[in-house]
Amino acid sequence: MLCLRWNLWLRPADALCVFSHQRVHKLASLQDARTLSPNKIKRLLYPFTDVDAYLDSSVDRSQFQLFHPSVEDIGSAEKLFCSSPSHKIEYYMSAERMDHAPTLRQPEGHTKKMNFYKVGKAFTLVDMPGYGHKAPQDFVEMVEPYLHDRKNLVRTFLLVDGSVGLQKIDRIALEMCEEMRCPYVMVVTKIDKCGRGPLMTNLLNFQDVLNTQTTSCYPQPFLVSSLHFSGIYLLRCFIAHVTGKIQLTDTSTDPDHLFA
Repeated sequence: MLCLRWNLWLRPADALCVFSHQRVHKLASLQDARTLSPNKIKRLLYPFTDVDAYLDSSVDRSQFQLFHPSVEDIGSAEKLFCSSPSHKIEYYMSAERMDHAPTLRQPEGHTKKMNFYKVGKAFTLVDMPGYGHKAPQDFVEMVEPYLHDRKNLVRTFLLVDGSVGLQKIDRIALEMCEEMRCPYVMVVTKIDKCGRGPLMTNLLNFQDVLNTQTTSCYPQPFLVSSLHFSGIYLLRCFIAHVTGKIQLTDTSTDPDHLFA
């Protein structure tokens, strides 16, 4: 089981009603992305290449390219995120506390908190509530037991705003994940919201924090932009791989090898 803090990015095929209110991105299909120029496709699939050329030669770039699957692998992973009659991607249920998690039903009158989405028979994505000043009052009581006790939890994805960098509340979330020693990944969002200079500064700070203050976090931060869809293909491929649903033919490092 995966713990995510955003909705699924789906291909526009047999869309389910739960997603009908969301507009499908024009680049949600790799087939559509192939119409772009080679340089644009490269930046779309591997967004770090967009800032790579602007970094000083002394910066170690390997950490940002540990997971670097081939385009063929990315295409294979995409199929998991395409709903079809035989592979339905659908909302399953909501739960407020650990004891409400599947397979129990959502009790009457409770606010929906953790949203569960079944991706066919492959895996389940859990959309957790955000942390910070807008978090539910019972955020700690709800989230910590789930992260600590859920035995089939494969990976947790911690979203941080790439346009503003690590905030105090982000560091608290990092500490929580470290205390629980659960494998997690840092996903850097909104990379389109700031210039290359501030983004590079924030990325180097992320790199320093991951190297010096974490032991359970995957060393590579994943850069994404929901506006331009950049990085989404790579992240979906990572999810497909860590859940064991695809075997990569070409990548620099097996993610789970780093936690051996």
